[in-house]
Amino acid sequence: MDARSRLLAGGHGTAVVDAFVTRAAALSPDAGDVVIDLGCGGGEVLGHLRVRRPVDAIGIDLSVAAVNLAARRLPDATWVVANADRRLPLLDGSVSLVLSMNGRRNPSECRRVLRPRGHVLIAVPAPDDLLELRQAIQGAGVERDRVADVLATHADGLEVVDRFTARERCTLGPAALRDALRGTYRGERASTASRVEALGPLDVTFALDVIVLRRR
Repeated sequence: MDARSRLLAGGHGTAVVDAFVTRAAALSPDAGDVVIDLGCGGGEVLGHLRVRRPVDAIGIDLSVAAVNLAARRLPDATWVVANADRRLPLLDGSVSLVLSMNGRRNPSECRRVLRPRGHVLIAVPAPDDLLELRQAIQGAGVERDRVADVLATHADGLEVVDRFTARERCTLGPAALRDALRGTYRGERASTASRVEALGPLDVTFALDVIVLRRR
């Protein structure tokens, strides 16, 4: 969590987050709309969204540390410690927009809490996300397309209305590269420690595949 915060504070990956937030703002035009962020982390996404739209924001994360950080950043939002891929602690049809950026989610629960014609906005790592860094550390960068799985698991009661890819390329120094690894749970593996220590400046791609779904 701290590693991701440092990356964003350094301006790395901010364009892809901004693209996600911009789409979220377009989907929540009315003041007082309830927006929930599943796997909210430190609250960056809802914080940026609240700058643009006066939504009723609820962030859900299993990490107590993440929720405490989010509550300090945005004390007038609602923050909940809960498992976002289990049952959501929300009433049926009470939510206008569900957000999930690189987080786990329960499709049936998303559908249950959504109001009619409400939206789910999902972002998953694109095949080339951090590809250069993965190649440097692992010796190969496997390009995995996660969109098909998202579409398949959310097909019941939800329809696709839009999809796009947000992409940004940044030059990262050694410290930022290590934060990029830690932020994706790849930085603490003993088997790659020597390669991590040898990292120099590297051009790295940040990329998200974004899917917009609407409740039928």
